[in-house]
Amino acid sequence: MTGRQPDVSAFLLDLDGTLVDSEPLHRAAYEAWFAHRGWELPDLAIFTGRRAEDVFAVEPGPWSGLDPLELAREVIPFIPDDPPTPVPGAHDLLVGARAAGVPLAIVTSAGPPWVERSLEAMSLTLESVDLVVTARDVADGKPHPAGYALACERLGVDPAAAVAAEDSPAGVRAALGAGVRRVVGVATTHPADRLEAAGAVEVVEDLRPLLDLVSVDGEPSPRVP
Repeated sequence: MTGRQPDVSAFLLDLDGTLVDSEPLHRAAYEAWFAHRGWELPDLAIFTGRRAEDVFAVEPGPWSGLDPLELAREVIPFIPDDPPTPVPGAHDLLVGARAAGVPLAIVTSAGPPWVERSLEAMSLTLESVDLVVTARDVADGKPHPAGYALACERLGVDPAAAVAAEDSPAGVRAALGAGVRRVVGVATTHPADRLEAAGAVEVVEDLRPLLDLVSVDGEPSPRVP
């Protein structure tokens, strides 16, 4: 990737697995919760990139017939107190997008408290982004495109000219479904071939390759320690 393209209307970034490597924390939470429930641990990949309540509502399991939203709420106290680890390049990408004047939205299946906690882990605040679309802002979670469509609507940008970054096949499909043409897969959680099969136009190991897209007047974006 070389130089920020002038037609980038916005950056639309997933949170878990894209900006922060939180998979170990979520996995630990589900493992502890399933043990607490006395249920057999399923393949936790079914939860990646999706709202827990959506998984409980549509996937078969010992939770079938129970209130999906109540089950999702039960899991939250089991999340370890450790801060999530920022994905390399995440902090600089958010700072660089703001410096370059490119609108920036976080589009996540998580709730607002987790967004704030994750931004704190990057030494940033909610004021570091233009918009946050969480699981509570849409009726349908990823892979439904509602979250990305809402982000583009609220930012007033053309989704076809936006750049999205996602670490899960569900997230990639959601961004594409909203009309985003350039969806970058981040291979922190799923292998590159699965992200490409979902429609990612390119796959990176972390967010550092995207920093070239937020160069200002041909200069690299500001790097803040």
